[in-house]
Amino acid sequence: MRRRVDLRREEILAAAADEVLTRGFAHTRVVDVAAALGVSTSLVFYHFGTKEKLMAEAFEFAVNRDLTKLDETVARAKDPVDAVRRILALYSPQGNAYGWTVWVDAWAESLREPQMRETYVRLDDRWKDVLTEQIRLGVEAGDFVCTDPAGSAWRLSALLDGLAVQVMMHQRITKKTLAQWVCGAAAAELGIETDRLT
Repeated sequence: MRRRVDLRREEILAAAADEVLTRGFAHTRVVDVAAALGVSTSLVFYHFGTKEKLMAEAFEFAVNRDLTKLDETVARAKDPVDAVRRILALYSPQGNAYGWTVWVDAWAESLREPQMRETYVRLDDRWKDVLTEQIRLGVEAGDFVCTDPAGSAWRLSALLDGLAVQVMMHQRITKKTLAQWVCGAAAAELGIETDRLT
């Protein structure tokens, strides 16, 4: 019985994440999620209680796929330099940037919805923590010259966030240009040659 309940929750979260991708958090209704699954809205409320809780958990469900890729990416790295290079490439918008669409929409929703804000901050911190740790390991190994790994991780994340929005919204900056700018900024932050991150 417990397994069936868990599976149903996961199905609801997957459907909610898909609806959010199409409609956005603000315009996705519980009835939309229920209709996508062919179930009643009362079943969705049984599992999540409120729309706000459903949306925050759907965001986490979508982002956890990215976080799994992050862990796999770091595990494949041969050293901290390679790990940072891989993290920056993964963090940048890729393909049709579905993941970034959800992140940007979550930023907007977080301004008004405390449950979403709490989820967003926790997940965003996870990215920064992984990048900070790899920078710290690179400093210890003598690969990087950086007195503030956490500060560098925050600055690089902020740069990527801002440039990613520009790529997605205005399309005046190509993904290739974004990558070049980010690698240049990261190299300056970490005291290494830019080509070591490309």
